[in-house]
Amino acid sequence: MLKATLRSFLAHKGRLALSALAVILSVAFVAGSLIFSDTVNRTFDRLFASTSADVAVSPKDDGLDESLPTGRTPTLPARVARQVAKVDGVAATYVDVSVENVTVVDGDNEPVGPTTGAPTVAVNWYKSERSPVELTSGHAPRGPGQALIDADTADKRDVGIGDTLRVLAAPGSFEVKVVGIATFRTTNPGAALVFLDTRVAQTALLGDEDAATSIAVDAATGVSDAELKRRIAAELGPAYELKTADEQAESAAAELGGFLDVVKYVMLGFAGVAVLVGVFLIVNTFSMLIAQRTRELGLLRALGADRRQVRRSVLIEAVLLGVVGATLGLGAGIGLAAALIELMGLLGMNLKSTEMVIGWPTPVVSYAVGVGVTFVAAYLPARRAARVSPMAALADAEIAGVGRPLRLRAVVGAVVGAAGVLALVGCATADRTATSASLLGLGVVLTLVATVVAGPLLVRPVIRVLGGAFPAVFGSVGRMSQRNALRNPRRTGATAAALMVGLALVGGLSVASASMTKSFDEQIDKTLGADFVVQSGSWLPFPAEVTAAVRDTEGADTVVRNRFTPLELRMPDGRTVKSTAAGYEKDLDEVVNVTYAEGDTARALAAGHIAMDQDFAEDHGVRVGTVLPVRFPKGRAAELTVGALTDQDTAEGPGMSGGLFMGLGTLEKYVPDGQDTAVYVNAAEGTGAGTLRDRLDAALDPYPQVQVRDQADYKELIREQIAVMLYLVYALLGLAIIIAVLGVVNTLALSVVERTREIGLLRAIGLARRQLRRMIRLESVVIAVFGAVLGIALGLVWGVSTQQVLALQGLKAFAVPWSTVVAVVVGSVVVGIVAALLPALRASRMNVLEAIAHE
Repeated sequence: MLKATLRSFLAHKGRLALSALAVILSVAFVAGSLIFSDTVNRTFDRLFASTSADVAVSPKDDGLDESLPTGRTPTLPARVARQVAKVDGVAATYVDVSVENVTVVDGDNEPVGPTTGAPTVAVNWYKSERSPVELTSGHAPRGPGQALIDADTADKRDVGIGDTLRVLAAPGSFEVKVVGIATFRTTNPGAALVFLDTRVAQTALLGDEDAATSIAVDAATGVSDAELKRRIAAELGPAYELKTADEQAESAAAELGGFLDVVKYVMLGFAGVAVLVGVFLIVNTFSMLIAQRTRELGLLRALGADRRQVRRSVLIEAVLLGVVGATLGLGAGIGLAAALIELMGLLGMNLKSTEMVIGWPTPVVSYAVGVGVTFVAAYLPARRAARVSPMAALADAEIAGVGRPLRLRAVVGAVVGAAGVLALVGCATADRTATSASLLGLGVVLTLVATVVAGPLLVRPVIRVLGGAFPAVFGSVGRMSQRNALRNPRRTGATAAALMVGLALVGGLSVASASMTKSFDEQIDKTLGADFVVQSGSWLPFPAEVTAAVRDTEGADTVVRNRFTPLELRMPDGRTVKSTAAGYEKDLDEVVNVTYAEGDTARALAAGHIAMDQDFAEDHGVRVGTVLPVRFPKGRAAELTVGALTDQDTAEGPGMSGGLFMGLGTLEKYVPDGQDTAVYVNAAEGTGAGTLRDRLDAALDPYPQVQVRDQADYKELIREQIAVMLYLVYALLGLAIIIAVLGVVNTLALSVVERTREIGLLRAIGLARRQLRRMIRLESVVIAVFGAVLGIALGLVWGVSTQQVLALQGLKAFAVPWSTVVAVVVGSVVVGIVAALLPALRASRMNVLEAIAHE
């Protein structure tokens, strides 16, 4: 049996190639993501290990939500370095000043920082063995007006020694002359670095000549990091946070992990789609191969092979396919990881392909995925193969499921589908986002399973409609193509299911994104009353001089500043809530239309008051007049009175989570070291909006980090942010379509082999080659369109349900992107035509007499 199995596998290796390609793709994405993340982790582990101080003293983490940048830089007194230097076992101390997300521009007012989203970091220069860079040309900065720049940024931005740069920092902007170039000794993490003299960095970046962002400490010989940390802690007490080199590296790796997780999960998402769609392809392939080998399997049974041996034979073929696919997929994964490393290099993160890490989990997981997918996909066909009777060797029989009743599928599909529908109905009627989202996920899974299981039941009614015009338009060729698609509902359903999965995904998320876009458009029209909003594209805060430039612009009348702060509220119900609150100036009503359930803007922005969304308030037992204990950054405590409750459709109005907002005076009283995030501007009477925009653009030209936006621009910004999600979905769809095309090609190719004698007879009675090719193309098109119809229908149901979840967050508008729906249908026709090209060509080239004699 083993010898027969190996011969059978080698005899059908061409037919199995397309199935192997699905395995290769899924394994490649899994292996590539693991190799890439392991390589980045290893590289940065070495970077952190070589550059971390033995002990670092930094401001104590206040534990508040810092997800939204506030422009606040936590600091500690630089004199702490002198106090630490007296501790026994300290060899040296260094004052560190490091400020992220500053803006540095060249003489043409163009930013010199990365264009990839990585930060521009301004730091102080001092000589240390642990510095990530070394001075390679020029000299160190000495006093005001001098700076170093890293070599990578200098090369990319064509900056050299002697050039003048302008640094836009929180205390104000200042010019520096480049007096030296520093080259990274280790991996460049992608940031741009500007080095200043320590005293200059303290005053120009932090606004305080006795401030630092941390203190770096070197241990004396023979003193361990842990022991030195203990001694420093005894000297300083609990006022500061202390970390050893290992703890710093671990913390930095955790921050890097967020970026790596995004890359890993995106690639694993591609792998998941490849696996899911590939299963349909493999099931179809093995089902058809077994159907074509019915007599062969019957002869094996007649010669004494039992059912277990036949089943084992098919599963061994699947394992062999999985091993081959996993091996090739692992190689492809290494290539994919290398490509990602090169891409990171283009984005500024200098990784080396020669240092690629392939840990033992990578091949283990790769083979587990490759072999596991093929084994699971081939299990049902193997069971059917085991049921072949010895009598099948005496008859021209098939076991492909033609004519077998679909009652079990109908029952299972109905039960699972009913459960899925109930889950989606529960999703639409739930009043809590978490519950609704959970029911949505359950409903999506169950309805997908139900559609796949019951798909063959829909083949006959749907394809009769889709191909109803074929006989009238294409005559007998059209009639035969329609009947060929109807001949085996199981096969047609499984082939179409591969395409259906991808189209259902893109359909559902397209509806969700269109609904989000429409909701935000309506909310912006309803809420935003300002003529213009000045802000950065990524919501990063900006220096006070930007606001001053707006105020000084001729024709600018009402100017309202906005900034954010993290805080912690202790609620009457005993719960503690960490969130982010907004602060606004008194003329908020002039630029934002706020709908209040109780109270008004004057009470909301009054000193010592705070406002919140009424639903948030009800959840925590809060009402107007309630006094809430509040903790701000640096441990500053306050008691704020609830002055108003809002009834906004979304949290995109004043405030963020919970709609929390207060007067800017109250915010600045407790958080004086933040920066503005947005400035709302109205034109003065007699000044046209176009005129004011031109003046604002001119006034803000020295500040390229901010942009002037009107309502249309604001809507476009939201659309661009939503589009990022859609690009990923379309990429997943592209992968699903590629594998689905392979599935259709595989099905048609095996179908042509299966119908060799039939095709020969059709050619013998006068069917032309062109007509034969058309027949196969029409069969392919109707299968692809069938998959598209199921996918779009399922996707629309998912999209409607997703919109109900969004409605709980205030995004109540519903929209269907009909252009996308039409494009999907047209695209499925193209997919069908492309998939049929090779099988149709092969069928048309058959020798008629050999085809008729084929067994």
